[in-house]
Amino acid sequence: MELGLTGKVALVVGAGGGLGSAIALTLANEGAAIAACDVDEVSLAALGERLAAQRARFITVRMDLRDTNQLPAHAARIEKELGAVDVLVNNSGGPPPSLANGVAASVWRDHFDSMVLSLISLTDLVVPAMKARHWGRIITSTSSGVVAPIPNLGLSNALRLALVGWSKTIARELGPSGITANVVLPGRIATSRIDQLDRAKAQREGRPVEDVVCESTASIPAGRYGTPEEYGQVVAFLASQQASYINGSVIRVDGGLIPSI
Repeated sequence: MELGLTGKVALVVGAGGGLGSAIALTLANEGAAIAACDVDEVSLAALGERLAAQRARFITVRMDLRDTNQLPAHAARIEKELGAVDVLVNNSGGPPPSLANGVAASVWRDHFDSMVLSLISLTDLVVPAMKARHWGRIITSTSSGVVAPIPNLGLSNALRLALVGWSKTIARELGPSGITANVVLPGRIATSRIDQLDRAKAQREGRPVEDVVCESTASIPAGRYGTPEEYGQVVAFLASQQASYINGSVIRVDGGLIPSI
């Protein structure tokens, strides 16, 4: 299917991670120019090599979401070097495992700034150009925990849910301007983040990580973890011209893991 992304400019946040890199590579394969942003320069360099191998048009930007004051400069650089952003993929890293109760207010504030406020601020920077062209895609990657809270991920469950409410609200506000805003929920996708969570659970419960993985896999109707590439393909479709009537939605990419309707 021709997705209509040739010549579009896509800004991918968290592009150095497993999900982010798969999204960036998939969008590049569809002809989009990529602004790959991440705080990890080593991961960015590795992604840059893969984008170059695809002969993609791209730049890499070291972006620390904890420093919202630098976001305008980053957005200006991207527009100068690639053009105005057509597709924004909001994909922040997850916080460490934690309970929801008894966490210091300063920890809540720090993670709110990096996981929520930064993405809202970045979106506000790219929306005016989208409005001017009457076309844009805002895709926010969160977590299955916003539907079925995940034990011991209290910070993530609460903060990512704020992004769902925000995305649904801007979908209505920006829809008349030809801009869609949707949320994508990963289930158990085989990334380093999931590996870390599996190992943390194994250590917490004093059992082999293989047992944790086996138990987790058994809870997924598809019978396996998803691949980052499968996730990236869903994001690419939501960024496409064909997805112009999907707005304000929450799309699950979870192999049937989330039990609720």
